[in-house]
Amino acid sequence: MAGICKDRVVIVTGGARGIGREYCLEFARQGAKVVVNDLGGARDGEGHSVGPAEEVVAEIKAMGGEAIANGEDVSDWEGSKRMIDQAISTFGKLDVLVNNAGILRDRMIFNMTIDEWDAVIKVHLRGTFCPTRHAVGYWRERAKAGEQNDARVINTTSVSGLFCNPGQSNYGAAKAGIASMTIIAAKELLRYGITVNAISPGALTRLTEDLGPPVELKAGEWDPRDPSNIAPIVVWLGSPEAKDVTGQVFESMRGRLCVYEGWHRGPMVEQEARFDPAKLGPIVKQMLADRRPDQKMGEG
Repeated sequence: MAGICKDRVVIVTGGARGIGREYCLEFARQGAKVVVNDLGGARDGEGHSVGPAEEVVAEIKAMGGEAIANGEDVSDWEGSKRMIDQAISTFGKLDVLVNNAGILRDRMIFNMTIDEWDAVIKVHLRGTFCPTRHAVGYWRERAKAGEQNDARVINTTSVSGLFCNPGQSNYGAAKAGIASMTIIAAKELLRYGITVNAISPGALTRLTEDLGPPVELKAGEWDPRDPSNIAPIVVWLGSPEAKDVTGQVFESMRGRLCVYEGWHRGPMVEQEARFDPAKLGPIVKQMLADRRPDQKMGEG
């Protein structure tokens, strides 16, 4: 199949449903060979079945593409290594890793259990690190051997972490951490021909179906919440065209595509002496009065 990712080998974690499924299908349409990874559990992470990943593989093969299923737990160190190795042994190489797998266990922080905290941090943050670590280890060894990489890591962050949504301290902390890890890794890996970017997606999926009011659409009307709307920017970032784009966080939501500008220092007071805590009140209050208001999740 021809396209902007022709003959590239791509792993998509959490690739059996929702946004991940759309990534897999669009990468295949654009000529990539796809490893569809999915643990096949419920939205809270419970359960395990490779069936959903195999269904996406069947869809890709039906359209004339190449794909294999993988049921490894991406938060497992050895399991994520097996996933990377499977892609390389099956297709001869690896070009793109899309870290998309995730779960939800929402709770206000005063009600959250340690298990709810650990489960979400494990899948999102550790489940991004483990596959990335093994993939970049493979690419780094190639570079040290004199081979050229045109490799991509595409992570998944969220407005929940970037704009701090109440009731999601575990999920938001993980997603904010992933955004920072993305930028740090981009600085570390560019020399090896590896770019690292992140996407903050917004769509109607199993994870978000009960987080907002239902929307009625007319027949044939474009659905701004369709998960397929997110795939174009991710597939483009995985293509050779994006070789000079790294360390960026993009948002794709309701037909809107933007790039985040990151942290900036705001109002500042400097002096060549230690600050007196008893005199800081007016200084801090003035800085707060002068700072830009925080942007909210739904604001453009």
